[in-house]
Amino acid sequence: MRLTEGQRRRRRSAAYDVGMSTLPHARPGTLAEALALPEDARVEFVGGQIVQKAAPSAEHGHAQRALSTELGFRFSRRSGGRFPGGWWILVEVDVQLGGELFRPDITGWRRETMPALPKGRPVATRPDWICEIVSASNARIDRVEKMRAYHQAGVAHYWLVDPQEETLIVQRHSAAGYVTVLAAARGDTVRPEPFEAAELKVGVLFGDEPDE
Repeated sequence: MRLTEGQRRRRRSAAYDVGMSTLPHARPGTLAEALALPEDARVEFVGGQIVQKAAPSAEHGHAQRALSTELGFRFSRRSGGRFPGGWWILVEVDVQLGGELFRPDITGWRRETMPALPKGRPVATRPDWICEIVSASNARIDRVEKMRAYHQAGVAHYWLVDPQEETLIVQRHSAAGYVTVLAAARGDTVRPEPFEAAELKVGVLFGDEPDE
């Protein structure tokens, strides 16, 4: 019997529910399997494992929204206006790097790298900047597996925002590995690369009110 596309999607979704619900948050698989799952499955393919992204906490969601808003307003626009611009900044977009699949919390491409807004799934053009909001259940993946993969892929800048510790770690690519160029905490006002053209109040990521 030939299945409709809707029936195929439901079967993939059911397979996801069975496969992922019986394991903590990862299982062996392939890139093709990960890409065949529904977009709302929120999975990545890292180190030969299909990894389910953690359900975001309130703190995680706030930090993600606040940072994407702060940077997006100033930078996710064309250059040459009132604000620095020059970037595409997107939230929860599937990105393929080599044979692995990632869904970073926030991703940025310089417009000189990608002149037009990215389309489709996954985006195969290497980002110029990635930020992960650290979750307790996925901290090892963010701090080890993803850091290694992003470095190997040549992602120039990698940020880690930790809502529990209320910290921002800014890292720059080097031949030997990522080098921490800024470590900031709630209460600090910084100009973190590659967005040093504008100030960022770190506390805004953790509940402080932004400037009017």
